[in-house]
Amino acid sequence: MLRRIYEDAAYAAGALDGCYWTQTAPAPACPSLHGTASTEFAVIGAGDTGLSAALALAEAGADVALLDLHAPGWGASGRNGGFVCLGGAWLGRSGLVRRYGEAGLAAYRMAERRAIEAVAALIENHGMAVDRHSDGEVVLLHKKGAIKVLEKAAREIRHDHGIAARVLAPEELVVEGLSGPRFHGGLHVELGFAVNPRKLVLGLAEAAGRAGARLYANSPVQRITHENGRHVLETPGGRLSARNVILATNGYSAENLPGWMRARYLPVQSSVLVTRPLGADEIAEQGWFSELMAYDTRSLLHYFRLLPERRFLFGMRGGIGWTPATHARIRRQMRADFEAMFPAWKSIETPFFWSGLVNLNRSLIPFAGPIAGDNTFFAAFGYHGNGIAHGIWAGAQVARLAMGQPAPDLPDFYRQPPPRFELGAYRRAALRGAYPLLTVLDRL
Repeated sequence: MLRRIYEDAAYAAGALDGCYWTQTAPAPACPSLHGTASTEFAVIGAGDTGLSAALALAEAGADVALLDLHAPGWGASGRNGGFVCLGGAWLGRSGLVRRYGEAGLAAYRMAERRAIEAVAALIENHGMAVDRHSDGEVVLLHKKGAIKVLEKAAREIRHDHGIAARVLAPEELVVEGLSGPRFHGGLHVELGFAVNPRKLVLGLAEAAGRAGARLYANSPVQRITHENGRHVLETPGGRLSARNVILATNGYSAENLPGWMRARYLPVQSSVLVTRPLGADEIAEQGWFSELMAYDTRSLLHYFRLLPERRFLFGMRGGIGWTPATHARIRRQMRADFEAMFPAWKSIETPFFWSGLVNLNRSLIPFAGPIAGDNTFFAAFGYHGNGIAHGIWAGAQVARLAMGQPAPDLPDFYRQPPPRFELGAYRRAALRGAYPLLTVLDRL
């Protein structure tokens, strides 16, 4: 039996209920694995990382089969906020320099850019209709008198990335269509874009299938054994023998699949509200008409954007349990924050609400490489809430490693196994103490 650290409901098919994205793109018809099968490469997890890896393998002519707990795009990849942006590590700039030096910082910054470029290239090359919009992203200051924080960030972005980064004064936010009583300045970074995440991940699934990858839905891998020098993946309905394995389950991983994963990852809930379609007068009343994807400077940040169909998406970190009571609590908190930040929309209905699991590593940086020194078993996980770009890019990188090819864009330190979290199987309990503290600090 798989050992996971969240309630069973988090991994059930119904965990996707209430997600707006599901009504924008139907799930593909994929068979389940029945009986015995074999492949050169087995990929576990049909999200952005796994599908990207499967696509890269199949396009290289490899025999690849992909197994998923439910269906392609069921997990976080098909239910997130749709931000294709900078990020991937939770370790800040100064921390990266202290730990890995200026060369390490440069390697990480290159990975951030390459990740965004990789997604853009896939969308274009495969003709994916993903509702792309937003010229970069904007971070909004939630504290008065802290504009120097944004000015410093702008200088660092210009230096590290060589791209435009424009600081916006409070009055400029109004002109730009980024109006709200709790926004006290902004920083527009002209790199990245927004998408419908479900259309993107299902586009990856379609592309991987066309390239020759075999996709199996409702085929959870429950056990991995070894026979005659090969990995044997056991599901409720079958057995898949593979010479190589890529694990791409991220926040939906299990402690014992394989045992090396135990306590090396920490799933964290992120929740989303989506409004009904807004009228032109309602948009004008609030003064938010920008199509830029945005987030604020809180530790427990809010992220939000006006969708092309004129609905408003509003997301937030902070859930600590997968039960009806905890979901009701975070939904109430999100609704209160939404009304405080966008007071003209106090009466606007938010009929869609759902949650998903993003993933943190104890190292605060992503992992992409072989596990336990086994060059036939690879994994990629831990994108710290920025899993579209970094997940898709990391999937392609581990595919290269698994094929024995060089991956020059992959920083060497990504291949260092992340240490295990303190408290082991009880590590989620640390969030119960950290979240209230972060909430207080955000209000100071």
